[in-house]
This record gives sequence, C-alpha cells and structure tokens, in this order.
Amino acid sequence: MATSSVLSTFAAAAITLQLLLSPASASPHMKYIDAICDRSHDQAFCVKTLTTNPPTAAPIGLLPLSEAVINLAISHAEKTAIFVDETAKKDPTVKVAFTECHKAYLAVAADLKSANVKLKASPDTANYDVRASSDNMRRVNELVGKNTDKASTTLKEMTVQMEKLLDLAAGAADAVDDDDENMRLRV
Repeated sequence: MATSSVLSTFAAAAITLQLLLSPASASPHMKYIDAICDRSHDQAFCVKTLTTNPPTAAPIGLLPLSEAVINLAISHAEKTAIFVDETAKKDPTVKVAFTECHKAYLAVAADLKSANVKLKASPDTANYDVRASSDNMRRVNELVGKNTDKASTTLKEMTVQMEKLLDLAAGAADAVDDDDENMRLRV
C-alpha cells in the first residue's frame, strides 16, 4: 500500500512537472501550432511567436491560424515598407538603396496578400507566393548588407525578422496543404 502511494505521488509529480515545463502543449490548440512549427527552421521562434501574438495564440483551426500567420508577415512587411519609405525621404545618403528596398517590401506584402487569398483553394500556389518573397529579401540584403549607418542597421534587423516570418508563412501554407511535398524544399 505504501508502495502504491509513493508511485501515485511520483506519477502526479511527473505529470505536474511536464505541465510546468511545457504548458503550451497542454493546450488543445497546440496541434495547429505544431503543424506549422514542425515545418519551421526555427521552431523555438515559431512557438514563441504563435503562442504570444493574440491573433495566433488560440487558433480555432489550421486554416484560420495559417491565415493569421500570413497576416503577421503582411503586417511586418507593410510596417517595414513605411519605415524604408520615410527614411528614404529623410536621409539622402540611403535614398537610392532604400527606394529599392521599399519596392521590395511592397512586393513582399503583395505576394503575401496573394498567398492569403489562395491559401484555402490552392495552398501549393500560396506556398509559392510566400517563397517568391525570398528573392526580395535577398535584394534588400544586397542593397544594405554592408552599410553600417543606423537606418541600414535597423532595416537589416527588420529584414531578419521578415525572413523568420516568411519561414512561418511558408510553413503555414505547407501545413494547410498537408501533403508534405514542400517539406523537401524547406531543408
């Protein structure tokens, strides 16, 4: 009898410890978040992002979560485009490069909006639209990669964040598709 009491106490402690160490996994919504984050290059960033942003923290389904993930990326692309445009107007030393970066970020936002529209009917096409944005991010990196001024440094940080969000958006589109055909492209 004492042995079963000790075992029961041990089992209760183990369950409590698991819940404390990974409270998000106890959520029934985590299966949707996991479906996306399992396809992400940076799973820790993915889980943190999706569990701390209100539009993605408690998904009601994979499609709504995937749309919300792509909307996060759209929002970041639009905010970055505004920053780049305003900086190009104020600082003549970065005007030429930042004008090109502005065009690149507008193209990223357009690609992501297209992906969101196509997500339900054609997730493969949505995934392609998200991936097309990577070329624009490479262009931004080429334009400001070696710059050391404050505005360029800020833009480089915003671009790193954008690349991470694009990875999540691609994972979201791929998760909706669920045939894992795009998984080989993510390695």
